[in-house]
Amino acid sequence: MVSIFSVGLMTGLALIVAIGAQNAFVLRQGIRREHVGAVVALCLTADVVLIFAGTAGIGMLVAAFPSALEALRWAGALYLLWWALRSFRSALQPAALEPEAPRSRGSVLLTAAALTFLNPHVYLDTVVLLGSLANQHGEARWVFASGAVVGSALWFAGLGFGAHALSRILNSPRTWRVLDVLIGLMMLALAVHLVLGTALLS
Repeated sequence: MVSIFSVGLMTGLALIVAIGAQNAFVLRQGIRREHVGAVVALCLTADVVLIFAGTAGIGMLVAAFPSALEALRWAGALYLLWWALRSFRSALQPAALEPEAPRSRGSVLLTAAALTFLNPHVYLDTVVLLGSLANQHGEARWVFASGAVVGSALWFAGLGFGAHALSRILNSPRTWRVLDVLIGLMMLALAVHLVLGTALLS
């Protein structure tokens, strides 16, 4: 059981550690020290629900309705394109290098939820792939799923609160300009990948 748990943990980390739209936002909020706990909790809760749903067999249902993923693909691409333009604008405008006005918790969580659930590959990776791998372990599938959940918890907590702890070092105009450009490029690349229907980072 311990080995199955470890395999689940490592598999979950392998799928989530790649820096994508969701992770970039968690990093950004950590540096801003703004609603970090709430963002980490939302991302982790989303992973728990999706991983357990896939383990329960819902992954087969998601795979059976490609039209739903197609709609998410276009909605996600448009949202990522908007976010990319917003990031480039922040990097280019001197005013954007000053501290931003605090955002409400609801606004921040809405953005985190959009970056999470508008990515169709979160369903393919977390629900279909992890669900399929979990079910290969028969009755021990929930042990595998629990390991994947712990992996998500470690990653999101480390990313969000790690950035929070280092924010005094990272929170400088130059860092924000570089970060905004990198996030803009990442969001633009992810949007292009979605439009072209190719694989992208979750």
